[in-house]
Amino acid sequence: MAMPSGDSGSSPLSAEQTEQVRTRVRLLIDITARAGSYRKGLQAAAAQLSPEEAAIIVDLEEHGLQVPQLRDVLRGGHVLVDDPQLYEKWRFAKASHPRISSHHRDIDKQLYPDFGMRGPVVREKLHGRTAHGTWVQLEKTPAAFGKGKLPSLDDLRHLMDYVTYRITRSNVGPWGLSQMTERHPMYLSPDLAVPTPLTPAVAASLTSALRKIEAEDDTTAASADLAAQFPPPERPEPVGELGQMLSGRSGRGLFGNSDVWVTETASQAATAIMDQASVVPPTGDLWTEAGLM
Repeated sequence: MAMPSGDSGSSPLSAEQTEQVRTRVRLLIDITARAGSYRKGLQAAAAQLSPEEAAIIVDLEEHGLQVPQLRDVLRGGHVLVDDPQLYEKWRFAKASHPRISSHHRDIDKQLYPDFGMRGPVVREKLHGRTAHGTWVQLEKTPAAFGKGKLPSLDDLRHLMDYVTYRITRSNVGPWGLSQMTERHPMYLSPDLAVPTPLTPAVAASLTSALRKIEAEDDTTAASADLAAQFPPPERPEPVGELGQMLSGRSGRGLFGNSDVWVTETASQAATAIMDQASVVPPTGDLWTEAGLM
């Protein structure tokens, strides 16, 4: 169940909505922890999830975040979302503060400055604009670099996190390490509508392959001679149908990329019926027994 993400662009969730998200996040953390451990303290931090943090998590889920990806987000994975509105939406009046960062230097930082936000789960959330949307990343150690300001202990710890990044090539997030860096980011809601032209040779080869697949899939219960008289409609360019976006939130869903397993035993009654059906073959005239003859 998707949660509403607030009425105004910079409003956190209500107390009731935040509590629902807290419960969801705790459950999702329990699920993701089965495939990998976190740093200690995450469960306790999730119980203190702030309304602003809840709003960000809900927005990421609404843009396609799946359970396995949540693990990388909490570990500091660099996330790109092709939605520029999130840049303004995540600027909370009381919680956000301007930040200096080295991410996405091609963006005019005077026009689109980066913003940070602190919280029990995100520790330090950092986000900014991209050419087509918004980026966000969680950091283990808050930093407050600025002109005319002496380095603090957190600034020194932030530098140590940078050294760890240089050695491991992994971002240092609040609850672990992630290889989803700015050079190899996580994409949510990519803009598939942006046209990408193909060279004539590639387009011809792809068209030929698609027509071959269609011909092999064209099966019918009629005879081959009769089916040949009624060929399927020919599409002029089957390549043009590739990559079309689905409407709404169509897709694999929150658990679409997860390992699914059954933890409950089968019903004893259902098991007995299935065993009996597989062992005892039907006898007599089925039509007579059914009262149809």
